[in-house]
Amino acid sequence: MADFNDHGPDPHSSAHMSLETTQATAFGNGWISGVLSALLGFIGLSAVVCFHFPQYLTMPAIREYYPVPYIRALLHLVLVASFLLGTMSVCLRYNKALGLAGIIQTLLAALLGGAAGGDGTIHEIANGILQAGNPQIRLGLLPLGSGNDYAAACGIPRNWQPALDFLRSGETHGVDVGEICDANGRRQFFVNTLGLGLSGEVAIEARSVRRFRGVLKYGLATLKVVARRRRILNTTIMLDDIRHSFRTMCLFVALGQREGGGFVVAPQAEIDDGWFDCLHVSDLSVVAILRSLPGLIRGVIPVHPSIRSFRCRTMVLESDLPLVVHLDGEPFIRPEDEQQRITIRLIPQALNVCCRLPFSFATCPTSRK
Repeated sequence: MADFNDHGPDPHSSAHMSLETTQATAFGNGWISGVLSALLGFIGLSAVVCFHFPQYLTMPAIREYYPVPYIRALLHLVLVASFLLGTMSVCLRYNKALGLAGIIQTLLAALLGGAAGGDGTIHEIANGILQAGNPQIRLGLLPLGSGNDYAAACGIPRNWQPALDFLRSGETHGVDVGEICDANGRRQFFVNTLGLGLSGEVAIEARSVRRFRGVLKYGLATLKVVARRRRILNTTIMLDDIRHSFRTMCLFVALGQREGGGFVVAPQAEIDDGWFDCLHVSDLSVVAILRSLPGLIRGVIPVHPSIRSFRCRTMVLESDLPLVVHLDGEPFIRPEDEQQRITIRLIPQALNVCCRLPFSFATCPTSRK
């Protein structure tokens, strides 16, 4: 039986890569990497300077310091190109192999003290901080991803300049995190939501949807998944030492309110209240699933006999079929892993995040059981 005490971190998991490890990987692979990193460092620094000192992008300021017309135009072009390249690079997805996006995001994280990216980037960096075991590290967020659900839960503005201003304000709160352990002892943290079943399959499918962002991206992924099949699991779930047997199509274990770029699965959740807010779906037809999506965008949980909500601090789940699980939108267990048991626990106030609390959605007609 797997638990949270008898196994160390998985050395092969990208989520356990700390910021220091990320920086070492980016800058320690030979002189070619050094030259590339120096070049990208200039680009990233130029982007930051342009954000903090926008007057350097204006023609009057450049004309004052560089009166020669062609030099003025060249400098203006270089600054604008550096700004655009740095910004577009940050918008690329963070990945374990780093590359251009990883180096730029590492530079911005180091310079600004924040995670520049989407929910996947925040997931990776938060895991690095938690694995390092340093509670004094403060995590700042710059929402640049396709979903930005955790930034929304933290009350972070979507636009760059307001987000940077808020990051500089230094307002910090301790927030809860979740930890999952599979049957092999592989562990990982999550800060926003864990999704199992249909939600896990949608997270995997969404990685192949590249032309859209936010609700449209995950809505299209949902349509593609439900058009293929609906897997119903026979599960046994232990909630805070109380045993239940459920048929399970989908399960959300939430610290934040939403996932998938705007689908609200836990309208009353708070990231610092010491509880998981869970939404369980036993079985819904394709038509019922499609009818529920607009309501979830508005923060309205459908009233249906197959849908129940509850709260817990620990959960042990066993299934008759292989599980599919995502953490903060990142696949954690795939069908080919053939995992049928997971253990989940909440760790209160484990992460210091630059956020504005309290933050919650409007009152929603949903009940907690």
